[in-house]
Amino acid sequence: MTSLGTASADPGEVATGRLYVGETRDGSDVGLPVAVVNGTEDGKTLYLQAASDGDELNGVGVIQRLVPRLDPTEISGTILIVGIVNYHAFQVAEHRNPIDDTKMNRAYPGEETGTTSERIAAATFEAATRADLVVDLHQGSTSRMIDETRVRCGTRHRLHDECLELAKAFDCGTVLDKKGPDGQLARAAPDDGVPTIDPELGGAVGFDQESIKIGVTGVRNVLRHYNFLDGEAPMEPQTRASSFDQYGAPAGGLVDFEPDLGDRVDTGETLFTVTDVFGTVKERVTADSTGIFWRTRRLPQVATGEYVCSVGTDIDSY
Repeated sequence: MTSLGTASADPGEVATGRLYVGETRDGSDVGLPVAVVNGTEDGKTLYLQAASDGDELNGVGVIQRLVPRLDPTEISGTILIVGIVNYHAFQVAEHRNPIDDTKMNRAYPGEETGTTSERIAAATFEAATRADLVVDLHQGSTSRMIDETRVRCGTRHRLHDECLELAKAFDCGTVLDKKGPDGQLARAAPDDGVPTIDPELGGAVGFDQESIKIGVTGVRNVLRHYNFLDGEAPMEPQTRASSFDQYGAPAGGLVDFEPDLGDRVDTGETLFTVTDVFGTVKERVTADSTGIFWRTRRLPQVATGEYVCSVGTDIDSY
């Protein structure tokens, strides 16, 4: 039998339950929704989680669609799932945990006796480090973003190649290979010996069905590549960026973008213009480097200096 919180499954079973992480302000238990998919044959363990940022819902959509399609009698190994990590932020559709104003994906590996977010991070980190592989599902929050997979351990990390292989198996087609900030699960888990990726499944408020579909396919690709399921993952070449150029607004007004997300852009190519409300162009911003048009703000209105867009740079493939 394999357990995660109150979910316990014998070989060939799927079980759901709750992982206790504390209490709310009225003393009610806080339990993260969890699942255990226990295959009939021995194999690796995959840890899968979603919504460590409470408004990034596409990962929840992936799990909602994936789990009913998993037949444990066809699986070798075990899948441990936390469907919603940032419980408090999810309840109010906010990015950060409103109890302690913390971005959960900066709190790993957590602290069992720490803040609310640190306690949740510690509980989910313990589950993650029981696994052989970790997939931490994200999206671009309120920004518009291409579908991508992030490798955050850094190119000098001893598990860098293993994380790149996991990203290739997921097969979003685009990979950001750049060391992440302290406190990210995709940095902390490799330090504990577990290859980890951080798929960023598009960007939208609410569910983006196309990105959810890509996420479901990506997880199933991982299950095939690492022999949880029969079959082979595509293992297609991935377009990789190792840096970002970020652009802010040189003036206030309304932003009009020229390239589409995912387009290649060349140095000097116009990325966006800022106009007044009558359509008069106030400023035109061009690319500093060749790269991929990666991410943009969702709303058109900007103040001077406000974030507008990002271009992925230092492009190659692997």
